[in-house]
Amino acid sequence: MTKIPLLKRALARILIIALAAASSPQIVVAAPVDTGVLLQNETAEAQVLRVQETLAREDVRSALVALGVDPVAARERVASLTPAELAGLEGELEQLPAGGDFFAVVGIVFVVLIILELTGVTNIFTKL
Repeated sequence: MTKIPLLKRALARILIIALAAASSPQIVVAAPVDTGVLLQNETAEAQVLRVQETLAREDVRSALVALGVDPVAARERVASLTPAELAGLEGELEQLPAGGDFFAVVGIVFVVLIILELTGVTNIFTKL
């Protein structure tokens, strides 16, 4: 009888355990996904992206800072908006002129500030 080195014996045991684990049955649950739900999720993600792109603009960011709002907090709040709030905010953004102007930026910032104030993220209007 030949002696098998300790390393080969350990490797053989590891391979046996790995093969046994890989061949064990795995439970998988699959369910159909409604197309409307899928499209709604994609639309919400696209809306969040468009609003965050607007907030990332330098003029909007400077207006937020001038009003005492942390741009990072505003972006986080936009990410947590409900679909109805997001649709309203995006509707406001779509009505603005393509080139944008100072009053449009102030309007966007004001809408974001109202949303932040109503959710309790900031206390800008209570200080006035």
